[in-house]
Amino acid sequence: MIARLIRQNYSFFLPYALLLIVVGILLAQSDRTDLMRWVNDRNHPFWDRFFYHFTDLADGVVSALVVVALLFVRFRWALLGGLCFLLSGEVTQLLKHGFFDHEMRPSAVYQNSGWLFHTVEGLDLHTRNSFPSGHSTSVFALFCFLTLIVANKRWGWLFVFLAALAAYSRVYLFQHFVADVYVGSIVGTVTTLLVYAGIQSYWQRNAPAWLDSRINLKR
Repeated sequence: MIARLIRQNYSFFLPYALLLIVVGILLAQSDRTDLMRWVNDRNHPFWDRFFYHFTDLADGVVSALVVVALLFVRFRWALLGGLCFLLSGEVTQLLKHGFFDHEMRPSAVYQNSGWLFHTVEGLDLHTRNSFPSGHSTSVFALFCFLTLIVANKRWGWLFVFLAALAAYSRVYLFQHFVADVYVGSIVGTVTTLLVYAGIQSYWQRNAPAWLDSRINLKR
């Protein structure tokens, strides 16, 4: 089923695969400080304000609101979305607070380096639990899931762009290294794909009748 889902939703997975290859090459060939400097040097007041607000798209609250909205579309999608978002988030939190608890954020790493890095006014910079990026996990899980359930698959092109832009915002805002958002995106996408495929496969054989119902406010 996974291979079929990838083929059916190539509008998301094709550009995402290309993005992984390009960024993966950059990570392999460049020092993480060089990548941070490249992004940080390309700051502008407009982008400061834009990314300050746009990064909220990757907040888990947005995913929760999507789940609530899906209750009015189909219980199946709301339940599936909730599972995808919850499990992908748990994987990232396990990595972040367990295996990679020692990984510091850019602001802490470069605090005494002599580098006068650019920061966005009014933004609270975190210092710990840098790897992987929870926001990147959340936003890629969200838009991967939306691609899987929408009828018009052309939306996948826009969805992967929005997810990538939100992940980039975490680097621009000096909250994460490139590797953090890179791995976070993989966790979000892969977990969502696996959960969606597994649950849908099970429901093909054991789907309760209420699954395709929805909240209807009309009387």
